[in-house]
Amino acid sequence: MIIDCHCHAGKGDGLTGAWDTNAPLHNYLKWADEYGIVKTNLFAAFHSDYAKANYEVAKIVNKNPGRFYGFAFINAARDAGRIYNMVKTAIEKYSFCGIKVHRHDARISREICEAAREFNVTVLYDPMGEISTVELIANEYPDVNFIIPHLSSFADDWKAQIGFVSILERYPNIYTDTSGIRRFDVLKEALERAGSGKILFGSDGPWLHPGVELEKIYALNLSEEDSNKILYKNFLKLINNIIHSKKTNYYVGQLQTG
Repeated sequence: MIIDCHCHAGKGDGLTGAWDTNAPLHNYLKWADEYGIVKTNLFAAFHSDYAKANYEVAKIVNKNPGRFYGFAFINAARDAGRIYNMVKTAIEKYSFCGIKVHRHDARISREICEAAREFNVTVLYDPMGEISTVELIANEYPDVNFIIPHLSSFADDWKAQIGFVSILERYPNIYTDTSGIRRFDVLKEALERAGSGKILFGSDGPWLHPGVELEKIYALNLSEEDSNKILYKNFLKLINNIIHSKKTNYYVGQLQTG
């Protein structure tokens, strides 16, 4: 089994780049099928109203729950004061299993971390190289798991990525995904120091080709056990509690016709 833990879907409304304009899945799904990626974790493109964007992603996820998982995108600043309710809706109504936060919107907040703790879900937080914040949340919320994508920097901030490897190695609640990592030597160092149990396969689709991103995993020449951890087992471990929680309800019909 292969699970892509990092893929955007739906339309944004910023119109400044692909990331906040449109994340269509038709090409992504074709590529994923070609490379044997059977499940994908979706979250919205950047948007000025994540409550609206999350609802649109929920329609995609619940139309095909055997193919998709979902994370709720949250803006720590703009959504302040309603984050608990947004997460509650995402978990209990949309059957989402995590939270997505990006430093481009705002730095992660206590309100987000405490909502994650309350609902026992993982947070995927892109700090854009600001690894000091990752160290802080790792210490402050040891009972919350965090996936820090791109080894902390999609922009290939080498100093941030190397510094992050130390955090990944030291904190049991900090994970990373492989999406967009171009410095193969740094990925290899992260694997050697932190182990296969701390790394998840992700593509940052639909803008990056999932097959190309997957080849990086194969190039590591891993054992079957280590490969399986990265390709699907680590993600399933991180969402296991919420998937089996009695809190999760499915309103598939409402979402499809919404």
